[in-house]
Amino acid sequence: MFNPGAVRLPDGTTLLLCRVEDRRGISSLWAARSADGISDWQVDSEPAMLLNSHHHTEEAWGVEDPRVVWLDEIGKYATTYTAYSSAGPAVSLALTSDFRKFERVGMVMLPDNKDAALLPHRINGRWQMLHRPNAGLTTDIWMAESPDLQHWGGYRRVLGARQGAWWDAFRIGLGPPLIETERGWLMLYHGVRQTAAGCLYRVGLALLDAQDPSRVLRRGDEWVFGPEEDYERQGDVGDVVFPCGTTIGPDRDTLSIYYGAADTCIGLATARVSELLAWLDRHPSTSAPAV
Repeated sequence: MFNPGAVRLPDGTTLLLCRVEDRRGISSLWAARSADGISDWQVDSEPAMLLNSHHHTEEAWGVEDPRVVWLDEIGKYATTYTAYSSAGPAVSLALTSDFRKFERVGMVMLPDNKDAALLPHRINGRWQMLHRPNAGLTTDIWMAESPDLQHWGGYRRVLGARQGAWWDAFRIGLGPPLIETERGWLMLYHGVRQTAAGCLYRVGLALLDAQDPSRVLRRGDEWVFGPEEDYERQGDVGDVVFPCGTTIGPDRDTLSIYYGAADTCIGLATARVSELLAWLDRHPSTSAPAV
C-alpha cells in the first residue's frame, strides 16, 4: 500500500486514495480515512477503483499513483492516475464526489506518460495539467491545457532534469498537485539520481508563476526530503520517497505530505508552506536554466 493521493473532506476527515498492489503485481485504488490525518485509519472494505480492461484496455495491468484535486467549478474531485498496460504507462482521468463511484473520462495522455495532476481551476479559460512524458534523452515535467478536460494540447515544457551529477539529473516528475500560494504555485517534485546501487528518489522544490504556471520563478538546487528511515530505504524498491498527495491545515500553512516509502508503505511528513517558500528565497538556483 503506497503512493496515495490525499484530500481533506468538508467534514475535516483526511482521505487517502492509496495504490494497493496485490500478489499478482496488479494495482487498484483504495480509500482510507482518518479523523486527524495521522491515526486510526479506516480502509474501505472494497476498492474504490479496479482496473476496467474490458472498456479501458489501457488499464489491463492496473491503475496506479493517483493525484486528487477538488474542482470547484464542477463540484467534483478529479483523480489523475497511471493506467498501465502492454503499451506502457498512460495518464487517465476520473471524476468522483464520494470516492466510491467514479466517472471515467478515460485516457487523456498517450503512453509513455505519468505523474500527472490538474490545477484546481482554469487559467485564461482553460484547464491546466502537469504531466511527465518519456520523450527524448531526459524525462521532464510538461504542461498541457484543455477546454473540457477531454481534449488536450498547448504542450509546453516546464521543468527539465539537470545534467551531470545532480540529484535530479536522471529524471524528474511531479509529486503532489501544485499548492496555490500568494506568491505563485509551489511545486514538490521528485528527482532521481542513477547510482551504482540503483536509483535514488528525493524531493525538491520549485515556484511557478500564478498566471502562467509554465514559467518557473524559482528552483532550489538542493533536495529537501530524501530516504533516511529503514522503511524508506528497504522495501520492494529501496531508497524511495514518492509523495503524491498533500493536505493543508486550517491555518492555511501547515502542510501534511503523504508519500510512498520504498514502494511498500505510506509515510507522513510535515512542513509549513511559509518555510518552504522562505527556503526557496534562501537557496536560489545557481545551476543552468531550469528549462
